[in-house]
Amino acid sequence: MGTLGNHLRRERELRQLSVAEIAQTTRIPVRILKQLENDQHDDLPADVFVRGYLKAYARVLGIDESYLLERYGADHQLEEEAPTPLPAVYAPEPGRRFGIAIALVILLILFTLALSIVLRPRRRDTPVELSQRSVPCQVEASSPMLSCSAVSTSAKPIVSSLS
Repeated sequence: MGTLGNHLRRERELRQLSVAEIAQTTRIPVRILKQLENDQHDDLPADVFVRGYLKAYARVLGIDESYLLERYGADHQLEEEAPTPLPAVYAPEPGRRFGIAIALVILLILFTLALSIVLRPRRRDTPVELSQRSVPCQVEASSPMLSCSAVSTSAKPIVSSLS
């Protein structure tokens, strides 16, 4: 009966299709189709891709997909590979926990500092209240006639109307 590749080539030639036409229809690269027909399975990608290529090839040729997959499986007995063991889960080191705790405390302090800066009341926003205040007398040498009573200021407090 021949190999799987010979069977595919014979079916393609019976339908008078070229490898390029099959490649265009199935969107499988020409080199992959040639490797399938020449039974160069070592050069092909993973088994799951080869099975998909065979299904698409069978649909274009109009032959039974399950028959091709059975022949491929019989020709290429897949060795059951044991899954790679997962690495063991280790408990975190105590020193690492301590470092993480310190980092969190520092972040909390920085966050609180930033929040206090952002939410601090502005001094410009509060009304300035003036009170009665006397300014000390300063007598300059150029004007000895200046009296202290003329220099003192008296101001009424400004009442805020924010009530």
